[in-house]
This record gives sequence, C-alpha cells and structure tokens, in this order.
Amino acid sequence: MTLSAGIDVGTGAIKVAVFSVGSAGQEEPLALVADRIRRRDPQTVIQQCWDLALKKAGVDAEEIDYTASTGEGENIAWATGHFYGMTTHARGALYLDPRTRAVLDVGSLHARAMRIDERAKVIQYRMTSQCASGTGQFLENIARYLGVTVADVGTLSLTSRNPEPVSGICAVLAETDVINMVSRGIRTEDILRGIHDSMAVRFAKLLRATGAEGVVSLTGGLSTDLGLQAALTDALLKKAKNLDVTVVPHEQGIHAGAIGAALWGAFRHEVLQARAASTKTEARAQA
Repeated sequence: MTLSAGIDVGTGAIKVAVFSVGSAGQEEPLALVADRIRRRDPQTVIQQCWDLALKKAGVDAEEIDYTASTGEGENIAWATGHFYGMTTHARGALYLDPRTRAVLDVGSLHARAMRIDERAKVIQYRMTSQCASGTGQFLENIARYLGVTVADVGTLSLTSRNPEPVSGICAVLAETDVINMVSRGIRTEDILRGIHDSMAVRFAKLLRATGAEGVVSLTGGLSTDLGLQAALTDALLKKAKNLDVTVVPHEQGIHAGAIGAALWGAFRHEVLQARAASTKTEARAQA
C-alpha cells in the first residue's frame, strides 16, 4: 500500500488530496480539502489545508510515501515532486468519471480544454489567455459588483428568461458591458446568464479545437457552477452541432488537480521503488 498526497496550488484556492493506493490498483481517498485564499498568504493557506488533510486522513506527514504538487506549487518545501497541471487534471477527471475523454478545466485565470485517452494521456489541448472573460476571477469580480455570492451565481443564472449578451473578447470590455447593463436596469439573473453564455461559446470553441468526443468532465473552481453547465450544454448543441460530446459535472471537480497529483505521485513512487529493488538485485548478483 502507498500513501500519497497531492497539493494543487491555484490562484484562487488551495486543494489537497490524500490517497491510499493498493498494489492491485485500488485507489481510496482518505481526505479531500479545499480552501479559498481570499487575500491571505498562500503559504499559510497551504499549510492549513495540509494539516487539515492529514488530520482527516488520520495519518502523520512522515507516513506519506510521496507528496506531489501541481499548479503553482513548485516551491512547497516538503513536496517530493511536481506535475504539470494539465496532467493532473486529466488524471483526476478520469478518476472521478472513468468515461472521461475530454476535460474542461476552468480556473481563476484561464480555462483549458483537453482531449485525453483511457490512460489520462493528454492528446490535444487549447486554452484561453489570462485577460479573457472566461475565467473564475472574472466571474467572481462580476458577482461582487452585482452584490451576489459566487455560490449563488449558478442558480440565479438558471432563472434567467431573457439573457443579455455580454462581450466575450476580454474581461475589461465585458465588465464595461455589465456596468452599462446595471445602469439600464437589466435583471441580475439575465446579466449572469449572458456572461455564462459568452463563456460557454468560448469553451465550446476550445473543445471543438481539441477534437473532443464523448464525455467532457468539468474541473476547476467553476466545475459546480450550474448556470455555466447549462450554458455550455446549450452552446454545444447550437454552436457545435458536429461535436458529439456530453458535459458531465462532478461534485468533487474542484479537487481534480489534487487528486490527479496524488495518484500520479503514487504511480511514480511505485516506479521508483521497483527501480531501487531491481538495482539491489543486480548489485547482489554481481557481488
């Protein structure tokens, strides 16, 4: 049995996953923890999430065989190794739903679409730029301006009856659009659905560019946004009729990066252990 941990350091939140991986491939989650940074020192939040994850898992830090970081976590002092974000999100998405053949990761600063195979290998990908309006940070800024919580954005968007189109070019233009809409008395839910529609059109283009097929799993901070899910489904039906995909959310989608890091970490640990054992065997044979 291997005890592994994954630490996903994002711009807006920290996620930690602790797993027990058996020799026969059994993968059991022992703890999943996530906390938003909220203008706090990221290192402090990382430490707090790490301590809480170990407590939930019922293990000590010394018992962890491999700790893998991902995202912006290259400088975590106790990490054993680091994995690229697309690699970990692909592996985490496949763990959450084995049918996954494409991943849409929507984070604070960018969104990226990936086409993967049955082993979680990334075959093709496309991503937005940091100034794009299709990001979690942009949506959070708009929610704050509209006076609603991020948690309520999705459900409010679903109640819209007359979505108001929003610029999808960049965040600055989109925010200007929203300010004008508020001054014109446009309903909050119609503004939010308009934003979701704009984001969804961009995401549908990303998925189409990767050649995505089959089940698309949502990961990242906006993976549980019901309004975005509905808008993306509509966009795929209307704007990408030749794209045979099904959008599948998961309640643990925000943890996908940390989960993937933990599982890849366990795999790497087993490989290293096997190499070490092989080296010892060869040394004895030569002695």
